[in-house]
Amino acid sequence: MCYKVHVGMEMAMAHESGTKGDKWKEGIHKFGEKIRRFPGLLWRMIWNMGREDPRRVIHALKVGLSLTLVSLLYLLEPLFGGIGENAIWAVMTVVVVLEFTAGATLCKGLNRGVGTVLAGSLAVFFEYIANETSQVFRAIFIGAAVFLIGSAATYMRFFPYIKKNYDYGVLIFLLTFNLITVSSYRVENVLKIAHERFYTIAIGCGICLLMSLLIFPNWSGEGLHNSTVCKFEGLASSIEACVNEYFSDSITEESQEKPSEDPIYEGYKAVLDSKSQDETLALYASWEPRHSRHCRFPWQQYVKLGAVLRGFGYAVVALHGCLQTEIQTPRSVRALFKDPCIRLAREVTKVLMELAQSIRTRRHCSPEILSDHLHEALQDLNNAVKSQPRLFLGSNRNQATNMLALAAAEAGRKQEKDCGVSLSSVKTDTSALLKWKSKKAAANNEQPREAERKFLRPQLSKIAITSLEFSEALPLAAFASLLLEIVARLDNVIEEVEELGRVACFKEFKAGDEVTVDCETPRKDITKNHFQSHAYGAD
Repeated sequence: MCYKVHVGMEMAMAHESGTKGDKWKEGIHKFGEKIRRFPGLLWRMIWNMGREDPRRVIHALKVGLSLTLVSLLYLLEPLFGGIGENAIWAVMTVVVVLEFTAGATLCKGLNRGVGTVLAGSLAVFFEYIANETSQVFRAIFIGAAVFLIGSAATYMRFFPYIKKNYDYGVLIFLLTFNLITVSSYRVENVLKIAHERFYTIAIGCGICLLMSLLIFPNWSGEGLHNSTVCKFEGLASSIEACVNEYFSDSITEESQEKPSEDPIYEGYKAVLDSKSQDETLALYASWEPRHSRHCRFPWQQYVKLGAVLRGFGYAVVALHGCLQTEIQTPRSVRALFKDPCIRLAREVTKVLMELAQSIRTRRHCSPEILSDHLHEALQDLNNAVKSQPRLFLGSNRNQATNMLALAAAEAGRKQEKDCGVSLSSVKTDTSALLKWKSKKAAANNEQPREAERKFLRPQLSKIAITSLEFSEALPLAAFASLLLEIVARLDNVIEEVEELGRVACFKEFKAGDEVTVDCETPRKDITKNHFQSHAYGAD
């Protein structure tokens, strides 16, 4: 008997060992497949990144070329002998200063240069005063100077104007002053160190400005201008896609997608996230020199237009939310209002695309941008609502009873789906349903009363809402009212675009400037090319 038990245990262990071995081999095979596919996936990702915006490739090559040029200060013996070990500051300057756009490079380069000059001059002046005193007083003087200048410079960084325009320059000033002043206590010729450091930083800034301004420059002003156009196109595509999906005959797969994969969400996402990006691009654009007859734009007016567009975008977000509400109007009822709503959305889309085209071509809007077609679409929607008074106000009490029955049936179906238990026998028998919940609570060591509350709490609110006589029309009424709200906010957008055209001196509209509306997928947001650069630790 013992022998049989022993053999059985050995067989079980052998079987378990064989199963583990198979799983281990399968895991190794999958890992090998991932390793084999990794080079192809990496290459496709790199290729798509460059194809999406070729300027990224150009910028990467410009940074590589700049680093090679400043490295010659170290690699070539004559240059290294003239500048010395401080040549490394030129490399650090290129890494920190050279940005994607010319405006960003100018802003950081000039801030770095001015901060270095002021800090070096002040440090040399303090060194001259300290040299006329004794060694002990010199240490006290240097410590007091570091404390006073450090406190004053740090406090200046809290002023909004300084923080917005010259924060990087103040930071460089603070860092350079402390390095030179403190090191001067142990170094004999501090003036030579200051000169060499200034020369190397000047060389690095010069190379950065040369690359940014003369070799395939990317202008922040053009980026802000083009991103504004993309916002209008994205809002137009979102509104049209949202209305078309709401009145479609069947539920599409797009409505079940995650928000990050939803094309409607992608259309207005850039608008909602644009505040800091617009302000940054406008700041960098103000530093750029005049490089064309269109570059002197009122960049702050673009920021104001972006704020108005965000207010407009919130209405589009609410419109999109109507697609995911818990209570939905039957599609048979939606069909009664399909044509006027789609027509109104199409007219709004045309207006947005006309505004985008006017900004892209730098011309004033058409005098008939709010055409009679938009007013006719509004009137059609108003007539459609008036033609169905019973739908919104209710007709008789039987409708309420039917609604309650439908709500109970829907609750039963959802409960059956979630729990995997047939509840068809209790759809209209509340006591039986509660009895079933009590049994389930007993199995989970819960009190029956607590189980009843857990079940009734999420169901009673929905039943109470759906029992209203006009509950079917509530989501549709919300959708239609949001369309009207979008039309109302459209006036503010048009006024802001007209103000932009007036301040920027757009050319006048001509008869042949009409635009053909074609809502395609909006372009990629070019502001994603900017890096989050931090100056800490880099002088």
